[in-house]
Amino acid sequence: MRFGIVILPQEPWASARRTWADAESLGFDHAWTYDHLSWRSLADEPWGATIPTLVAAATVTSTIRIGTFVSSPNFRHPVTFAKDVATLDDIAGGRVLLGIGSGGTGFDAFVLGQPELTPGQRHARFVEFVDGLDELLRFEVPGSGGITRHGEWFEAVNARMVGMPAQKPRVPFVIAANGPKGLGVVAKHAQGWATTGPDGLVGQQWWSGVAALARRLDATADAAGRDPATIDRYLSLDSGGQFALESVGAFEELVGRATELGFTDVITHWPRAAGIYAGTESVLHEVASRLPSLR
Repeated sequence: MRFGIVILPQEPWASARRTWADAESLGFDHAWTYDHLSWRSLADEPWGATIPTLVAAATVTSTIRIGTFVSSPNFRHPVTFAKDVATLDDIAGGRVLLGIGSGGTGFDAFVLGQPELTPGQRHARFVEFVDGLDELLRFEVPGSGGITRHGEWFEAVNARMVGMPAQKPRVPFVIAANGPKGLGVVAKHAQGWATTGPDGLVGQQWWSGVAALARRLDATADAAGRDPATIDRYLSLDSGGQFALESVGAFEELVGRATELGFTDVITHWPRAAGIYAGTESVLHEVASRLPSLR
């Protein structure tokens, strides 16, 4: 089992730099931040930009992997985003994990004046977004004239991605999906699958839903001719109605249940002072001291 932590981009860098450095020193395997322009109940609170935050995090860490949880086409274009990600991975020395999702229907979906999309349109856009990132982040051969793609949602005309990627053949994709079509994108492109479990469920119902999703991924990978064991599995522990860091016992219980379902990675959130993910750093530190025994 590997352990990840989400650090929301809410603190000024003068204090956030300590948090990112502590995530590494405490022994977490990966650290993430949300890739939103704003988020749900925290919409009126401070909220920094994702890529600058991760670039800064890369400069105060050296071993922990860092990533987006998760990026979407709601306000991203494959060409400009691929440039950002490639540069970030270079600065981080090849430590970036790129979390990608289809994009929800909240703030990010409408803040730029976008029309409301049907589920089918959102999926088609998602497929095009991931396909574009997959090609762009593999980098072109210098002198080839660039990458051109003409799609329904995104255009690229002689896009230049010349350079030497830090990770080959590209930055690993950790794709968030629950539905059959989204899991098909996971089977085609992803090194890892991320899930927050089924929406609207808590407790045992949520865990039963998570188990069903894991089985669905297995079946989807098999149908695509891919060994399901080649896909890492990331579970957000804080999505089933309980904050994993409310106590050491709660964290250990949730990790045990995730292990039983075959997850390779679990993710929790750095405790906040109040509101969602409220908790104490003393519990976080005690949990961190036990990570070696939980691996």
